[in-house]
Amino acid sequence: MADLMETVEVEKKQYIVVHIGEEQYGIDIGYVDNIVRMQPITRVPKAQHYFKGIINLRGEIVPVMSIRTKMGLENDVETNLSRIIILKAEEAAKLGIVVDEVKEVVMLGDDEIDRNVDTKKDQKSNFINGIGKNGNQLISLFDINKIIEENEAV
Repeated sequence: MADLMETVEVEKKQYIVVHIGEEQYGIDIGYVDNIVRMQPITRVPKAQHYFKGIINLRGEIVPVMSIRTKMGLENDVETNLSRIIILKAEEAAKLGIVVDEVKEVVMLGDDEIDRNVDTKKDQKSNFINGIGKNGNQLISLFDINKIIEENEAV
């Protein structure tokens, strides 16, 4: 019975759907620690160009980056819908990314995800590991490990 439960979890995963510009992206909910409203971000001198700075989240200092800048898109435009998604990976420290809007949570199975993504096209493709099909909408799925690894390597 335990094996059956694990199989079900592998088949369907939850993704938080966010808007960045005109496109929708999915973030595996397993990497999401928290979603917070925009707040003052303290700039850090000599940080990579895509880092907006740091925030104090309940006593913990969390670096925040602009996923837009990192993907080579136009600068962030903060609105009332803008959010900071706090990501956590197994070995890495927490990291915040700025998104334009958090839309919904969707369940996607492996049969609803196309992993044949051409990653040679542009800078933003480097961070995508699949395209999810949810009804008639397509959702580019972030490869969170690549976002975090890139961050540590630079």
